[in-house]
Amino acid sequence: MGRHALVLGGARSGKTGFAERLALRTAHKPAYLATAEALDAEMRDRVESHQRGRAEHFTTIEEPVALSGALIAAAATHDVILVDCLTLWISNLLGAGEDVAQAVDELATTLTQIQHAKIILVSNEVGLGIVPDNKLARMFRDLAGATHQQLAQICDDVYFVVAGLPMTLKGERAE
Repeated sequence: MGRHALVLGGARSGKTGFAERLALRTAHKPAYLATAEALDAEMRDRVESHQRGRAEHFTTIEEPVALSGALIAAAATHDVILVDCLTLWISNLLGAGEDVAQAVDELATTLTQIQHAKIILVSNEVGLGIVPDNKLARMFRDLAGATHQQLAQICDDVYFVVAGLPMTLKGERAE
């Protein structure tokens, strides 16, 4: 097991659907580790809709900030853990005043330690557009890009999803 994957793509690209299919292909007891926080009515509706859609297949775990600890705990009882998504997690870390680089280092270390469960990380590729016009947005884009590069180095499989079509960047060929 322990063959970790990073799934990147733009907003609404189909990356989560692909990651879910990837998880269910090998899982006996999958978990869905959600990093989103439902801070308004529209986001609550989105979260509830996503939960209903995957309820029969995944155990849902919600953790907006302490991702490494949640992964370690989930790996004790689940064979596949899908994390959706890293860019929301980075936003949550920034909002909480946490050191993002340190948290990413901790996540990378955690991934190398978890060998008995497959971890599938989903994240938005935000670096393909124009340079943001404000400091916070540029910092976010840079942190996301650095996170993706660091995790791509240690994940066995890396995919990029466009228009629902997965492309293999590293590792096992996409479906």
